[in-house]
Amino acid sequence: MEAKTYESAENQRYGRSDLGVTNLAAVRTAGKDPERLTNRGPSPPDLAAINGRQQQTWGSGDYTQIGSRLVLMSELLCEAVDLHPDQTVLDVAGGTGNAALAAARRFGEVTCTDYVPAFLEQARRRADAEGLAIEIQEADAENLPFPDGSFDVVLSSIGAMFAPNQEQVARELLRVCRSGGKIGMTNWTPDGFVGEFFHATGRHVPPPPGLKPAFRWGTEAGLRELFGDGVRDLTITPRQHMFRFRSPEHFVETFRTYYGPTQKAFDALDAAGQERLNNDLLDLARRWTRAGDGTAIWPGDYLEVVAVRA
Repeated sequence: MEAKTYESAENQRYGRSDLGVTNLAAVRTAGKDPERLTNRGPSPPDLAAINGRQQQTWGSGDYTQIGSRLVLMSELLCEAVDLHPDQTVLDVAGGTGNAALAAARRFGEVTCTDYVPAFLEQARRRADAEGLAIEIQEADAENLPFPDGSFDVVLSSIGAMFAPNQEQVARELLRVCRSGGKIGMTNWTPDGFVGEFFHATGRHVPPPPGLKPAFRWGTEAGLRELFGDGVRDLTITPRQHMFRFRSPEHFVETFRTYYGPTQKAFDALDAAGQERLNNDLLDLARRWTRAGDGTAIWPGDYLEVVAVRA
């Protein structure tokens, strides 16, 4: 039987899916079966436990095969924040180093962080291969081990948006950025391809009940709620990243093989469920592609965000 999806008003406002990395059996094991909610509504999600499971999920697969195709987003972000040589730069949830390396190419003094050690090792190897100087430090976006106001520029390219405790992440981004410094982010939008991709996955493997959608970061309303009066200026620029694959089948196989959340979603399903998810993702790619020649090319909408710290 295909798992049910439970959607809140907030899900509908900011986009209806999240990582989709926790299957219904895991939800029930945690004592949070959505079919047995009382009149008082669901219990608050255990964000620390969710964060730990997400860490394991991201560590599976090989994100280098995905992130290496998103480099342009980070290059444009460093231009958007007008990064100057010798500025101190922190890359939060930096993955395999796209934003950190982009900043280092502009002679920033860069620290790259993530909570998946394998990602940071890949970032180190990439920096060494290009002869770029970056510091590497394992760190959770929800608990950054740096003093207040340590950095001139704080970056996160489609990384921090996926942390479960969004308010805490926003507080940390603000805290470590000096007054007058800049916070630069790229965040997928809820109504673009990536939003639909996670929604399609979430129909088969629902996210934990009560978890706020990651795509809240991809809306102006969500960004203003999260940053509040911590920023004195907020510039939001809609952009598109072009996805390019040999075919819709190649797209699904690539994500199923290398992208941790998709890999775990398939692993959570039986054979019939895997076939249904595979077909839904194929239909999504076929519907979005603009190629017209058998290949698969389509835009992914995201917001380029530049916030000036109050």
